[in-house]
Amino acid sequence: MMKSQGEYKLKSTPEDAISSVKFGPNTNQFLLVSSWDSSVRLYDIGANSLRHKYIHDNAVLDCCFTDAVHAFSGGLDNALKSFDFNAASETLVGSHNNAIKCVEHCPELNCILTGSWDHHVKLWDNRTSACAGNYNQSDKVFSMSVCGEKLLVATAGRKVLVWDIRNMSYALQKRETSLKYQTRCIRAFPNKQGFVLSSIEGRVAVEYLDTSPEVQKKKYAFKCHRIKEDGLEKIFPVNAISFHPIHNTFATGGSDGFVNVWDGFNKKRLCQFHQYHTSVTSLSFSHNGSILAIACSYFLEEDNPPNPLPEDIIYIRTVTDQETKPKYSSTS
Repeated sequence: MMKSQGEYKLKSTPEDAISSVKFGPNTNQFLLVSSWDSSVRLYDIGANSLRHKYIHDNAVLDCCFTDAVHAFSGGLDNALKSFDFNAASETLVGSHNNAIKCVEHCPELNCILTGSWDHHVKLWDNRTSACAGNYNQSDKVFSMSVCGEKLLVATAGRKVLVWDIRNMSYALQKRETSLKYQTRCIRAFPNKQGFVLSSIEGRVAVEYLDTSPEVQKKKYAFKCHRIKEDGLEKIFPVNAISFHPIHNTFATGGSDGFVNVWDGFNKKRLCQFHQYHTSVTSLSFSHNGSILAIACSYFLEEDNPPNPLPEDIIYIRTVTDQETKPKYSSTS
């Protein structure tokens, strides 16, 4: 558990909890950050500087890039906004009937997908910014992930719905997760074979999209982000998952302040970073996997929160192949 030589804090961080950090496409330089302080911020992490900032009317729960100069974001004001960083201009694209929890870009089909607490996913045409469809998920949307031309939607009630974005008239799959408690995060494997889910009770599940019995036999769940103190096990929510874009390994961040890197196919933990000062709320690997952005914010998880609250900090960490590459044993 070493403190990385290549780790530093971003300057000009948000003034309230950080909800999402996302690297831009094909970049190790630009990071988009949404926050409960109603802002969306664009950072140049190489220069450690804040390049742009725009504001919503309430807390922003998620954001994404569509290309190097355009961002989309949504949150508690129910509004989907886009921002053009070149022109420094924002556009109100549309809205949901309740908070927008998730905002995802599908590069294959050049569309935006938003998931809301109003139980619906909306599809937006990126060229015209028009709503191209509104689809009932039967429950609050908690997390989403684009998987090629498919969309994975994790809802309340421990459900996962798999959609074909090209034809959203029906869900390809509806399944119950193997985790017993509320889902926090879902992320698709870069190889598009499956997905990883995390829950509020220190568990992660690795699942596969192929419904054949022999493939489904490979799915499993494991415990993580738990700390033993005085013979008692404290269990923490697993808030964040980010896949290494090349190695198919993934990082998890928990309310225990730890980041772990896992090899999901070989069921191994590759490493654990030093403990951060408060909950890890979001993670994002850069496009080539050499940098990991780590958002740390106190998420009001305890009955008696600390006073003063821990600072909201984004750490930028250089990661090595040694930390993120699967270690194949010579016997396998």
